[in-house]
Amino acid sequence: MSDHEKWAARWRARIKLAAWWFFWPAVAVIVWGELKPNPGEEDIIWDKALHFTAYFGLAWLATLAWGRRIAPWLILAVVLALGGMLEILQGLTGRDGEWADMLANTLGGLAGMGLALLMLYVARVVDARRGD
Repeated sequence: MSDHEKWAARWRARIKLAAWWFFWPAVAVIVWGELKPNPGEEDIIWDKALHFTAYFGLAWLATLAWGRRIAPWLILAVVLALGGMLEILQGLTGRDGEWADMLANTLGGLAGMGLALLMLYVARVVDARRGD
């Protein structure tokens, strides 16, 4: 293995580890954000953008962290199950869960997983070409 290949392998491992470490605080922030009581009036567009962005990030981080060991569709299913569970639990905090929030979660999750899969694919292609 050349020095460049060793360097690339180390960076891929660091990115995977960083994604794993950033995933868990992201989950905590999203759980807190979705379950805090009475967040006040929010613009409907901004609220959906927050949902999209949150689940984009979760799916992106989870796919980067576990995408080569766990099927990406399963990762997405778990991320979206968390979103669904939080929408249901909002009823306990005096808030209402919304189907539109779940749609934003789903679209964000699909986009985040798609970007992560694209990144993993590009890394594999670059590795294969360097092997030629």
